[in-house]
Amino acid sequence: MRVEIWSDIACPWCYVGKARFEKALASFPHRDGVEVVHRSFELDPGRAKDDVEPVLTMLTKKYGMSQAQAEAGEDNLGAQAAAEGLPYRTRGRDHGGTFDMHRLLHLAREHGRQERLLDLLYRANFAEERSLFGDDERLVELAGAAGLDPEAARAVLADPEAYAAEVRADEQDAARLGARGVPFFVLDRKYGVSGAQPVDVFTKALTQAWGERSPLTLVDGGTDAEACGPDGCAVPARENPQAGADV
Repeated sequence: MRVEIWSDIACPWCYVGKARFEKALASFPHRDGVEVVHRSFELDPGRAKDDVEPVLTMLTKKYGMSQAQAEAGEDNLGAQAAAEGLPYRTRGRDHGGTFDMHRLLHLAREHGRQERLLDLLYRANFAEERSLFGDDERLVELAGAAGLDPEAARAVLADPEAYAAEVRADEQDAARLGARGVPFFVLDRKYGVSGAQPVDVFTKALTQAWGERSPLTLVDGGTDAEACGPDGCAVPARENPQAGADV
C-alpha cells in the first residue's frame, strides 16, 4: 500500500501531522508493507527567494491578526508540537519561499534520502535559531547531513529548472485530488485524510485502506503459459532431430 503525503516545510501543521501519522504507522501491524512518498505543496507559491520576513509579521499581514493573536497562535502550535515530542520555537522564526527545498527533496527521493532530508528541514525551520530561508549554503549543509552529495545539491540550487517540473507536477496532482490545504494524506489513491488529524484517525484510515485493497484479477488465456518462480524456470526438453549426427 502506498501513502502519499502532500506537505510544505513552512507548514507547522505538516510538522505536527507527520509525527502523528508516524505514530499510527509505527503501531500498524502491516507497516512493513506501506510505502510512504512525500509530495510537494507550496503554501506561498511564487514568493521571491529573497522575500523573507518574520513569521509573526507574515501572520499579522496575511490573516489580519493582531500581534497578540499571532503570538497566541504560535504558543498554541508550540504546545501541540510539544505534545508530539517535537521542538518548536514560538518566537524569532522566519517565513519564506520553499520552492528550492521541494526541488532538493525530489533529488533526495532519487537517492533514498527524502525522509531524512524532510526531517532535517522541518527541524531547521521550526526548532533551530538559524534561518532556513534565502541561504543556499544552509540548504546544501542540510542536504549533506541527509546523506546527499553537497555538490549535487549545490548544482540543483544553481539551476532553477532542476526538478521544477516534478514540483509542479506534484502540485497539479494535489489540485486534481481536491487538496485545498496541507497536510494531505492519500492512501492508495482511494482514501484521503486532510489535516493534522489525531493518531487514531490515521490508524483507522490505514486499517480501512489495507483491508479494502482490491485483489489482482488475472486474465485467463485458456492455457498454462511458461513462467519462472522461486524454484527456477521450467524449460521444456527439446528434441534433437540430429541426434547421432556428426558435429
